[in-house]
Amino acid sequence: MSAIRRVARVHGLVQGVGFRWAAVSQAERLGLAGTVRNLLDGTVEADLEGSSEAVQEMLAWLEHGPPTARVEQVEVRSAAPRGAQGVRIAG
Repeated sequence: MSAIRRVARVHGLVQGVGFRWAAVSQAERLGLAGTVRNLLDGTVEADLEGSSEAVQEMLAWLEHGPPTARVEQVEVRSAAPRGAQGVRIAG
């Protein structure tokens, strides 16, 4: 199985609402690796890698996030897989 990596920047009401914790839980459930972190501009960045199917499912989840969030937009870019292990909240 070949891993892919996507870096998503989630805009909207996504900080202070448990978004990172919920995203890490979802990523773990899907068997993904990487990090989720708050950025200074009020967005959340999810840098995740794993199977294409799992990454696509995670990207779909990021479109709405947990019930406490209000996602307005998700920007996604491709990146080379790094062989990350586990998923965690960064910074």
